Amino acid sequence: MSWGDWMRTVEVEPSLYAADFSRLGEQVEALLRAEVRVFHFDVGDGHFIPPITTGPVVLQSIAPLVHGAGGILDCHLMVQSPERHVAQFREAGADSVTVHFEACPDLPAVVAVAREQNLQVGLALSPDTSVEEAAGAALESGVDMVLCMSVHPGYSGQDFIPESIERIRTLRELLPESVPVQVDGGVGPGNIRDLHEAGATLFVAATAIFGREDLPRAYRRLVQALA
Repeated sequence: MSWGDWMRTVEVEPSLYAADFSRLGEQVEALLRAEVRVFHFDVGDGHFIPPITTGPVVLQSIAPLVHGAGGILDCHLMVQSPERHVAQFREAGADSVTVHFEACPDLPAVVAVAREQNLQVGLALSPDTSVEEAAGAALESGVDMVLCMSVHPGYSGQDFIPESIERIRTLRELLPESVPVQVDGGVGPGNIRDLHEAGATLFVAATAIFGREDLPRAYRRLVQALA
């Protein structure tokens, strides 16, 4: 299975980094009932980004729930040496792993490790990274998806960086249509349509969903803004 099989025209991905972990299963179930297909799972190691976030144990706890409903777990590895962790996340239930351009001096080798685990692979670029360089690396290594960060990786709730719209537009021009562009950081009802028009089709939403009382309603509001 691949992103081409998983995606509808567009996908809004709730970012579990912003969830209430005392009610994680309950919140995931509510969003699955609202027809969420893809969940975004952020991983930080305290080195590539300052915070240490959730890991394989948490992923493993929700994977049966998500997969049982036909959902997908998209893991964003904000870590140094991601090739050391790929197998753990596959075992815990990951369907796709995204690694950072800035953390992979030998990206083709990292992609090969992920392929050995039958994972889809994404490449993320931080706001200060050259779009052209990252797109070139994506093409050379044959990744399945490219993630344009619209905040600096590490903390949820940051303000959206407006220049990200043009960066996404450039990425879309440089990549083949078969490689979707994902955006993560500050995505909400006020900018999601502009991001789509620039070329993004995968939208990671954290506080725009989990910062609301009614999670399904918040998710549907984003989907409707794309209609």
